[in-house]
Amino acid sequence: MKKIEKRAVLCRILALFLALGLVIFLGKFVLHGGSWASSAFNRHLYNNAGQLAVGTVLDRDGDVLSAVENGRRNYYKDATVRKATLHAVGDPQGSIGTGALNAFADRLTGYNLINGAFGADRGKELYLTIDARYNYEAYKALNGHAGTVAVYNYKTGEILCMVSAPSYDPLNVPKDIETNDRYKGAYLNRFLSATFTPGSVYKTVTLAAALERLPDLANRTWTCSGSVQVGEETVVCSGTHQEQNIRDAFANSCNVAFAQIAQELGADTLKQYTEQAGLTDSYSVDGIPTARGTFDWKNITDGQLGWAGVGQYKNQVNPCALMIYMGAIANGGKAAEPYLLQKTVSPLGIPSLPHLTRKTDRLVSEKTAEILRDLMSYNVEKTYGTKRFPNMELCAKSGTAEVGEGKTPHAWFAGFLQNEDAPYAFVVLVENGGGGSSVAGTVAGKVLNVMVNGY
Repeated sequence: MKKIEKRAVLCRILALFLALGLVIFLGKFVLHGGSWASSAFNRHLYNNAGQLAVGTVLDRDGDVLSAVENGRRNYYKDATVRKATLHAVGDPQGSIGTGALNAFADRLTGYNLINGAFGADRGKELYLTIDARYNYEAYKALNGHAGTVAVYNYKTGEILCMVSAPSYDPLNVPKDIETNDRYKGAYLNRFLSATFTPGSVYKTVTLAAALERLPDLANRTWTCSGSVQVGEETVVCSGTHQEQNIRDAFANSCNVAFAQIAQELGADTLKQYTEQAGLTDSYSVDGIPTARGTFDWKNITDGQLGWAGVGQYKNQVNPCALMIYMGAIANGGKAAEPYLLQKTVSPLGIPSLPHLTRKTDRLVSEKTAEILRDLMSYNVEKTYGTKRFPNMELCAKSGTAEVGEGKTPHAWFAGFLQNEDAPYAFVVLVENGGGGSSVAGTVAGKVLNVMVNGY
């Protein structure tokens, strides 16, 4: 009798494990079934060349960016558009992991929970938030330089423009793409998956910390004679700005003033404000993780801290995170989290559920954001000139990031529009491009002009 009872208990335990395993499997099936069905091993969905042979990718206006024709994947008719949208759409071979053909493969198939993979080969239409025209203009504006251009709506989260260069034509892949320096990093989406020395665009973070931690900031002045000794380092400035208040020091992008401010604030304070700004976070763009920015604050000397405060030393920033921070300043401290996937439409014409806008954590206080907006607007007026950016109500900061002796600096331009009809935040990086205002600012102006003024 005792043996029977023991066996009954053992059977109950085994049944419990089986039930638990079934629940876990069903849970994973609900969460990951689409990914399983869209695996490259599923020969119903991939052709002999390894290309996803189902689904259509379109931009926000319904322009077809990639579709299947005669069992093979095709792209937009214009080669420049193909290059400009490559990192958003993806390549047939799956080398670009952040492209829709790879990152959203499960949503391009006709898979659903009810029918499973049955009928998945009919595919879906997948609409991206980008506008092909904006990408086209941004790619042309980069003019062959490596870098990235991105613009998004900081109220809704829609990424309207996302370009990474170098790029290539997915229908005519260069034979020397692996060996030619011209295509170095062509598979990398620089906006989402890379980090760079920020240069003076980082001064927006140093300024935010100073506004909140130095109570007499508005009444102070700094004298710039071209350089300043901070600890054991000589921090060099781009000019000799003489005596200036914080408003003019920011507009002058004065390294002398901001290095001294950084030293006064201290490493712990700058670390806190850098993290609060989200520059060390990894965001998720429809499931695609962004690269984390990196900052080394341990055992930092006063001189190194001075350089860090002006965006040099070991600072590394992800362009997407910087763009979101710009959006937060524009939007009172919090911004919409960016997304790329507008909607999918099933073979029966049934659209997916609308996207739910999610906000970031508070990246900057509301009061500080208001002051930053004013100072960034003044910066455009005094330093860059509002005529370069008509009808935009632009607030921006440029950066010229030194990246090593003998190398041309990276050019940055980041900011936002205070325009109710165009609530856009943006970031432009031109690798080894030179001056931030002259080079990256010009790229930004060309793209924003098309977006705001239509030409």
